[in-house]
Amino acid sequence: EELRGAKVVVVCNLKPANMKGVESAGMVLCASDADKTKVELVTPPADCPAGTRIAFDGHPGEPETNPNVIKKKKIWEAVAPGLTTDDNCVATHAGVPFATPHGPCVAKSLKKAAIK
Repeated sequence: EELRGAKVVVVCNLKPANMKGVESAGMVLCASDADKTKVELVTPPADCPAGTRIAFDGHPGEPETNPNVIKKKKIWEAVAPGLTTDDNCVATHAGVPFATPHGPCVAKSLKKAAIK
C-alpha cells in the first residue's frame, strides 16, 4: 500500500529481468535495518518532479544508458555496497548524499541503514 502513489528513487537502465512475470528494467531503492525487519522507501523531496536525475557531488558526467554495458561492467554490483543512509536518514553513496535540485533523498526513519 505504501508504494501506491509514492514518489520513489529508481535505478533505471538495468538489463530487463522478469519479476513475477512482469518485465522490469528498473529497481526501487529501499533502506532496511540489519535484520531486514523494517524496510522504508528512499524518497525524493516532495516538490521534486518525477524523472529528476539524482546527482552526487564530485561525480560529474552522464550516466551509462546501455543496459548491456551496465550488466557487463557490473556497475550496479560495484555501486550497491556503498549505498547507506546517514545519521539524518539521508541516502548516500560512500558518504555522498543523493542530491536533487530540491534537496536530498531520504528514508523516513532508518539511520545507518543499508540501501538496496
